[in-house]
Amino acid sequence: MGFYDDQIVPRILNLAMGMRFIQDERKKCLTGVHGRVLEVGFGSGRNLPFYPGGTEKVMAIDPSEVSARLAQKRIEQSAFPVEYLPLKGEDIAAPDASFDSAVSTFTLCSIPDAPQALKQICRVLKPGAEFHFVEHGRAPDAGVQRWQDRLNGIQQFICGGCNLNRDIENLVRSSGLEILSLDKSYVDGLRFASYFYRGIARRPVQ
Repeated sequence: MGFYDDQIVPRILNLAMGMRFIQDERKKCLTGVHGRVLEVGFGSGRNLPFYPGGTEKVMAIDPSEVSARLAQKRIEQSAFPVEYLPLKGEDIAAPDASFDSAVSTFTLCSIPDAPQALKQICRVLKPGAEFHFVEHGRAPDAGVQRWQDRLNGIQQFICGGCNLNRDIENLVRSSGLEILSLDKSYVDGLRFASYFYRGIARRPVQ
């Protein structure tokens, strides 16, 4: 990664991820999260104000040192302990079945090996525990899909590896997680970048 990806992109994302409609999606996504939580793609800690009262601790995974610095004030103000680990989503250093909940918000678009990250999330969740996610991804309309495919390389360059055209539902289903609920719709913004998936999946009980 070069200077732009390391130093500039995290600052751009910290600002962009504070938009009101994105904050509203975060709040909806985190409803029902509880206990010991794994958050993959913690970034600058924009989710912290929206964690419910039943949250005991968050283990935050993110490889960006700049994001860690941007998150520090939010971590200090958190009502629960936050352990920040500079790891990639594909390399979760935690025992099997060790979390009550897992969270990913606007992250699966950028993880290089998203299928591996989701398998890791499934592994570290307790049986029956839930994965809460909200992501942007591949739209259902053929015309929008064509624009997503055309613009994907530019998006990756500008936004630090972010993909416009990942099928989030398929990725989650292929990981071994069971989807319990899933809302899919366009939200405010350009259609090629504003098709959102918000859902809850769980690690199977058996």
